[in-house]
Amino acid sequence: MRVLVDADACPVKDEIYKVALRHKVPVTIVSNDWFRVPIHDLIDRVVVDDSFDAADDWIAEASHELCVVITSDILLAERCLKTGASVIAPTGKPFTRASIGNAVAVRAIMSDLRAGGEQIGGPRPFSKSDRSRFLQVLDTELTRMANRR
Repeated sequence: MRVLVDADACPVKDEIYKVALRHKVPVTIVSNDWFRVPIHDLIDRVVVDDSFDAADDWIAEASHELCVVITSDILLAERCLKTGASVIAPTGKPFTRASIGNAVAVRAIMSDLRAGGEQIGGPRPFSKSDRSRFLQVLDTELTRMANRR
């Protein structure tokens, strides 16, 4: 088991460390830039080059059915679901095989609207309830995976 984190814009890294270490599950922080991570045997860092989608490519290639991937990137979530990984957004929303098609379609529509000059709002601000939901969902998923092994 392993937690793979799309870390450059992840607001829940501390929560990931807390839950994963309690479950004794290794965490790999993947980013384009170097930043400090806790010094612990179960936490490692991978810094990829700054080419387009380098972190996403690394995560997608490393993911498998015993991984939990943390990302808000819908296209990366889709790639990881295809490998059998579980995928959770930092808000605690799980991406599933049943929901990913709709999420990809909405993403494409919003992108087209923005490209056409439409003024649309972005995602709602990250909240305490998002953080709490994320903690619960990650804990539940790691427990489920451990019981499946």
